[in-house]
Amino acid sequence: MGAPYDFDTVVDRRGTWCVQWDGVADRFGVDGLLPFTISDMDFATAPEVLAALRARLDHGVFGYTTWQQDDFRSAIAHWYATRYGTGIDTGQLVYGPSVLSQLSQLLQMWTGEGDGVVVHTPVYDGFRKAITGLGRELRGVPVGDEEALERELARRDAKVLVLCSPHNPTGRVWTADELARTAALAERYGVAVISDEIHADFVHDDGAGRVHVPWTRVAGDGRWALITSGSKAFNFPALTGSYGFIGDAGDRAEFLRRMETAEGLASPAVLSLTAHIAAYREGAAWLDAVRSYVAGNLAYVAERLGAAFPELGWVPPQAGYLAWIDLRPLGVEEAALQRVLVERERVAIMGGSVYGAPGCVRLNVGCPREKVVRGVEALVRGVGAVRAV
Repeated sequence: MGAPYDFDTVVDRRGTWCVQWDGVADRFGVDGLLPFTISDMDFATAPEVLAALRARLDHGVFGYTTWQQDDFRSAIAHWYATRYGTGIDTGQLVYGPSVLSQLSQLLQMWTGEGDGVVVHTPVYDGFRKAITGLGRELRGVPVGDEEALERELARRDAKVLVLCSPHNPTGRVWTADELARTAALAERYGVAVISDEIHADFVHDDGAGRVHVPWTRVAGDGRWALITSGSKAFNFPALTGSYGFIGDAGDRAEFLRRMETAEGLASPAVLSLTAHIAAYREGAAWLDAVRSYVAGNLAYVAERLGAAFPELGWVPPQAGYLAWIDLRPLGVEEAALQRVLVERERVAIMGGSVYGAPGCVRLNVGCPREKVVRGVEALVRGVGAVRAV
């Protein structure tokens, strides 16, 4: 596997102001729960990234900085070439403080109040908040339903398709053919595409030859943007920082103008740049190791759920460290299950209603195996208790 990375040792995150552990009461109303919630991992980032950050800290000066420099651009180009076999045009690069901030800015550029924005359902709640918070109309299409997708894209006031690739929360990886058909539909109906690819680096090798295909490979002549960050795969979202590609030169210039003037974000976070460069130049072995470890976690979830509830037929997701579990075949009522999980089992697991899918749960297994076992056992007991009522 390469370097002997340790993912079993527990890192105590309590008291570090983290949302998952210290902010659990904000969503669940109770402190002290064992959390499997927000999509960050309980692992320290790659040692190679930590070394680069320490070296930058030792310099001691943290003045205004720029992302428009070759170290950053070439690191991204290297990652896409070595990871995805894809050449990129670094002239298309843009930068933003987060993927969601990029999404918000692009929606403001390409839509007006009341316009339709198409998303796949179940939908990541960050998308829902961004779309509806700007006064746009969210239009959901079930994952994999291409007829429904065309029907929504064909509506006259449909302006943007927000694609989550791979998909959160289901972990679905779109094939090259699916993406090409989506691009053709969007171009036919004049709908811009914003492809959020922050989960791309976590596609699992399950023997099926499944790979992530960047939107830049299928975009065609339509209006498009790809938005992403290394922060999800390498677990440094608190450093802030994301980047993207925008196809049209005019759109690119307008995006950068808005970021630098209206948003006042001319200077990026230097530690984010440092982390990205180190991750993309030196972090491949760590990423392969952590993804393999997470795949083991997901295999454990599948084995335990298969033993307890074989009728679910649950299989691990194609990408990511989020186990999306549809409990509806068991007739489980979500509110009742959440009460048992919180009050009796003392765990915090995201309910499907957050993503528009009541009766499902999203279990974060980006953590040591010991924690995964505790969470899955709590879920199995909780479902059993609710079904017995």
